[in-house]
Amino acid sequence: MTFLGTQDLSADADGIAKAADLLRQGLLVAFPTETVYGLGGDARNGEAVAAIYEAKGRPSFNPLIAHVASTETAKRFVEWNDQADRLTHTFWPGPLTLVLPLRAGHGISSLVTAGLDTLAVRVPAHPTARALLAAFDGPVAAPSANPSGQISPTTAAHVRAGLEGRIAAILDDGPCGVGLESTIIGLAEAPALLRPGGIALEQIEEVLQTELHHHQPGDLLTAPGQLQSHYAPDAPVRLNAQAIQGAEVLLGFGPVACDLNLSECSNLAEAAANLFAALHTLNETGRPIAVSPIPDHGLGAAINDRLRRAAAPRD
Repeated sequence: MTFLGTQDLSADADGIAKAADLLRQGLLVAFPTETVYGLGGDARNGEAVAAIYEAKGRPSFNPLIAHVASTETAKRFVEWNDQADRLTHTFWPGPLTLVLPLRAGHGISSLVTAGLDTLAVRVPAHPTARALLAAFDGPVAAPSANPSGQISPTTAAHVRAGLEGRIAAILDDGPCGVGLESTIIGLAEAPALLRPGGIALEQIEEVLQTELHHHQPGDLLTAPGQLQSHYAPDAPVRLNAQAIQGAEVLLGFGPVACDLNLSECSNLAEAAANLFAALHTLNETGRPIAVSPIPDHGLGAAINDRLRRAAAPRD
């Protein structure tokens, strides 16, 4: 589906009402969350969900996250358990996605789940996202609002650069605060980390009082963000760089001389918030990107996960 122009909507009452109406019509709307901008469509409408895959060029075997307004709404679509209660009491609304078995009569399009018998579900914390979900009053399937495999968008300008003319509207409420996609935890069987993200693994394990299994390369895709090559700039990316080579630009971390710094004071939360915007900026130079070493703990684990996928060989 193509549009003569993608509408800009302000994050006020009128803009949110217009966005909700477009979703009810089966159209696609990009909207801000605390993590990245999402590309939203009615999760119960197979044609709308198919349009998400088409707009992104996303493979249909890669499931989507359903965003809902509240824990009570989530329970209408998935089978709940005590572990879900403990995690959502601590981290919802926020950058945590749970993968749980679908309830009977759930009404979610099978395209959202990629034919699996589980659903990834999240209650975002961003006030505009929550207002939109409340106005729409239903589940919204929303992967990141960018062409599949490319750098995730943390501003409305990033969305427009990738999806202009492919979607109905962009609900603009400035840059995203967290800047990394949500942490995804599988609870259909033994608790498992399916994708690191905006909440550190250590925090999850502290709440559950157990060590989580980790998704491994080659495992069945059960959640978004598990493809080996993902979040990729156009140019090659080299990790753990102590100095530049050739024509590279350096994405730094900590007190280093570089072209752009994720956090001069070595703050991982600041680095996470800046990651995708920095990759967008350096990608515009057309030069290969070298990246300083990032500590692999806390939010650093999620940052390194995104960087490894950005640097992976392209198909």
